[in-house]
Amino acid sequence: MAGQPNDMNYASAGVDIDLEGSAVSSLVGALSKSVRKTGTPGAPVDLPGGFGGIIEFGDSLLALATDGVGSKLQIASKLNQWYGVGIDCMAMNVNDLLCVGAEPIAFVDYIATPKPDPETHKALGESLAKACELARVTLAGGETASLPGIVTELDLSGTALGYMPKGEAITGENLQAGDILIGLPSSGIHSNGYSLVRKVIDYTEMGYDEECPFNPHSETREIMRFNEGTITLGEVILNPTKIYVDPVIDMLNAGRDGNSGFDYSDIHAIGHITGGGLSNLLRLHDSLGWHIETPLPIHPEFSWMAGIANIDDLEMHRTFNMGMGMVIAASAQKADAIADWLAEKLPGSSIVGYVHDNGHQVTHVNPNIKFTHY
Repeated sequence: MAGQPNDMNYASAGVDIDLEGSAVSSLVGALSKSVRKTGTPGAPVDLPGGFGGIIEFGDSLLALATDGVGSKLQIASKLNQWYGVGIDCMAMNVNDLLCVGAEPIAFVDYIATPKPDPETHKALGESLAKACELARVTLAGGETASLPGIVTELDLSGTALGYMPKGEAITGENLQAGDILIGLPSSGIHSNGYSLVRKVIDYTEMGYDEECPFNPHSETREIMRFNEGTITLGEVILNPTKIYVDPVIDMLNAGRDGNSGFDYSDIHAIGHITGGGLSNLLRLHDSLGWHIETPLPIHPEFSWMAGIANIDDLEMHRTFNMGMGMVIAASAQKADAIADWLAEKLPGSSIVGYVHDNGHQVTHVNPNIKFTHY
């Protein structure tokens, strides 16, 4: 093992979240407004938070999200294990659509590689096919580009399309103090923070094909196996991102039906806990705050990384999902019914906190965890 790490964090691994936020703000500020006029197909719908973009389309609204797998692909390449990454790519897109209440319906992928490889592309195709099944979407097309001299390793990204009836977008505007937060368990690291993950594992000098150095089992997730025998570190690290279409879309439809003990209008906001960790909640409202009182169990890989690399609690909760991949804010009157319904569909889902009007911040039962900006 190399020397003791010194202030190991996401920035030291090459990713500065604050700088990224500033760069995105500069990009958005430089973009021109849409040429599509209000009331016509394609006209933009104002949306706080930015988990997915919404446009008008007759009596419906369409939602779009685009994202990639990121540097998790470098580990998949090292192990030549591609089956999970199509699921990762799909999840990072459709989970954002869920946050605005949109049902995903179609997906297109983009693969850039220095040199095409039939076996790798076959594995990616099988993974994307499984992802479409899990997300209930049509793979409507895609593009593969060979870019020697521009890319040095395979990159995978995609765009998802969703829809909802006009007037049913979930924007967070109905949030109020006293709303209850329901956490949905993650399947692991998902697809964020892998620059830091790789730095930690490089520090340990472990191989991804070695036996996992901690007990990887959890009641709320299964590990996708690609080896026989004991679970390896690589299998845990590459476990695919959870796709939340089932149960979230079923929950929204149950609310519309009115026979489940809660209504669609009781769902006030949905947050996808990706890069930025719990600070993502601040995107859902510009003045209210969030408190996590009873967090979901932390997956063992997070505790292992934090302990072996001396990563503090705040950095861990800003970089990773820490066991909770999605948060639903519901009316206090119906939160128990919604939480019970979700727990039946996705075991491990439970009430984790509440919304308050004591400042625009995320606080936590752990006093070392506090966020005042995304």
